[in-house]
Amino acid sequence: MLSTKELLFVLALQRVPNLGDASAKKLINVVGSAEGIFREKKATLLKVDGIGHVKLKELDLAMHLPEAESELQHIETNKIEYTYFQDKNYPERLKQCLDGPILFFQKGNIDIQNKKLISIVGTRNATTYGISFCEKLLEDLAPLQPVIISGFAYGIDITAQKKAMELGLQTIGCLAHGFNQMYPKTHKKYVSKIEENGGFMTEFWSDDAFDRTNFLKRNRIIAGLSEATIVIESAEKGGSLVTADIANSYNREVFAVPGRINDLQSQGCNNLIKTQQAQLLSSAADLVYHLGWEMEEKKVKPRQTQLFVELNEEEKKIWSYLKEKDQELIDVIALDCNIPVFKLASILLNMELKGVVRPLPGKQFQVV
Repeated sequence: MLSTKELLFVLALQRVPNLGDASAKKLINVVGSAEGIFREKKATLLKVDGIGHVKLKELDLAMHLPEAESELQHIETNKIEYTYFQDKNYPERLKQCLDGPILFFQKGNIDIQNKKLISIVGTRNATTYGISFCEKLLEDLAPLQPVIISGFAYGIDITAQKKAMELGLQTIGCLAHGFNQMYPKTHKKYVSKIEENGGFMTEFWSDDAFDRTNFLKRNRIIAGLSEATIVIESAEKGGSLVTADIANSYNREVFAVPGRINDLQSQGCNNLIKTQQAQLLSSAADLVYHLGWEMEEKKVKPRQTQLFVELNEEEKKIWSYLKEKDQELIDVIALDCNIPVFKLASILLNMELKGVVRPLPGKQFQVV
């Protein structure tokens, strides 16, 4: 835990333009403290690899101290919880990100130690398809008790967080502003419930206003905290794709839910899959399989068998065949099941979307 004095200097360091979290952490690790950075000669700091004149141009304690003192007073008066990047409880995955925040604030009852963390993001203009898939996904994952992270925005974000609350799952909203406001205002009604089992995180100061330029910084926390980022519906361009790109840069798993090629809200997801920037996600079982969770827990499996009642006679025949064979080529399935390949391809796609089979490399399929 930081001393009050050092917290003051860390806050001042956060306000230095152009410095950035990666450079700030590098300087702290070399010099030893935030206070030491402000006391050190700039000529010495410039010897640190990657630190240039632009980054240090406004490294002036007198310039940033008044703001830092005001924020420190607010933190102490309102007993705001904070986590420093050198603290033992700083999230392990976020610690792996070079540009992870040097300091962030939190509210609620957040407990992410040794938990399964996934981020769910998507369009603000969610369709009934996207909402339905999101809710079903969480229902099927609920036995594994994952922590659901999102941006508390309209559409897919709030759908995921509301469903998480309904299922008793911990959920965390990452904000692009300070705690003295809440955006969007219509979501204020969910705040207390989220704080009961989860909470909110932000690196922005108490009075920092909602600003679109803050989204990029917010999105890197969403991606950085999680083992995997799931995109459920996105237009060709959107913030969710930025989050997916950041997650890929962190070498995290990225999943996207496919949609029809002419659906505007599926174009972003389809492109992620097409360009191999994301794994295709058709069911909870896909996520469990790719993340290796099924090696630890097999509670998701029984929920998948419930889907059997939704299969027609041809689908049941194929499912039974693949269950016996484990995996098989589409041409062999067609021959053994006496179904033309062109028709079988369509049936297998429907079964994949129902979450009972998955495609494998080399035109093979297996039961989920």
